[in-house]
Amino acid sequence: MNANTQTIQFKCLEARQPIGVVYVGVMNYEDLEYISFADVRRLELGNENREVEDYIGIQRQLNPKRKKDIGKYVNLVDATFPNSIILSISSEHAEFDNKTQTMTVTYQDDVAKVLDGQHRIAGLSDFEKSGEKFQLSVSIFIDMDIEDQAIVFATINKEQKSVSNSLVADLFAFAKSRSPQKTAHNIARALSQKEGSPFYQKIKILGTANRKDKETITQDTFVKNLIKYISSNPQLDRDFYKRNKDNSSKKLDFVEDKELRRLFFRNIFISDEKDIKIAQILYNYFHVVENKWPTAWKEIQQNMILNRSTGFIALMRFLRHAYLSFERIGDVITKEEFKEVFDKITLEESDFNKEKYIPGSSGIGDLYKDLLEQSGLE
Repeated sequence: MNANTQTIQFKCLEARQPIGVVYVGVMNYEDLEYISFADVRRLELGNENREVEDYIGIQRQLNPKRKKDIGKYVNLVDATFPNSIILSISSEHAEFDNKTQTMTVTYQDDVAKVLDGQHRIAGLSDFEKSGEKFQLSVSIFIDMDIEDQAIVFATINKEQKSVSNSLVADLFAFAKSRSPQKTAHNIARALSQKEGSPFYQKIKILGTANRKDKETITQDTFVKNLIKYISSNPQLDRDFYKRNKDNSSKKLDFVEDKELRRLFFRNIFISDEKDIKIAQILYNYFHVVENKWPTAWKEIQQNMILNRSTGFIALMRFLRHAYLSFERIGDVITKEEFKEVFDKITLEESDFNKEKYIPGSSGIGDLYKDLLEQSGLE
């Protein structure tokens, strides 16, 4: 390494593994972003070959949506990336001192090849907290040949398994601060456990001993379709409550007009902070569904869709029109009032089959459209 070359230094530990030596250290995100910038740029432009991807016969592009999502996440109060960014660096640009346990790396772009973590690095370009530290753990391989790079790359991408969205929803039960996610989880759990509820033992709640043969709606499906009426940015709302957990007088801003008609549960969520009110509205609404089509809603039949995701999602979309038709946003609409809406719908129990409403987005859309047309709320 040239003595006049600009460098960065950081502490590292040397770990010996079957594949060879890996150096584990901590870098500031600005430095990491800079020295690995060329690789991220190539992924964004998609117009240059990448040795590893070419070697194993795939081409990956940087996912703009994932980068945007990570860009939002890094600005949350509890943002963290505990897993290492994996880098491959040539010995021309890196030198480890065993005595001081210090790694010295040339400070220029196109030095560090990212084997895993490019989306995290790209997302950190949106980190807004000037002067605040965001350090990342890194695992560095020196002079790693292309075959070994490919093995590491392929192994990571083959073995990684996504976490169940229902598990993510369930974990919000442990959160101490308020959030749309926690509210939706609490409502799902309450409705699934209350005897007499239209959702009694119908929602697949993790960690419960409900009868699996009766559970037809996943926790994730329930939560996602409820949250959309509470918040347009649940993570930002969660961040607000966590930052202000010791200041109960500080509240989110109420929504009005068109936004309120889209997020008609939001002001209840903000003002009352009583999830039971939202739960009662859902209870009343689906109680009417259950009474109008008792067999289709209660019984588990292979060909029937009303009590599965197709029917549930369509009904949740229709809920917006049914609820807003009373022009009393914030109030609990009674069972008798919701019944007036459903009395106009002529669909029979036998109509809720997979031939008429194909499972998936098309079937959901068709059922939603029929509910709208027959109710006269279109």
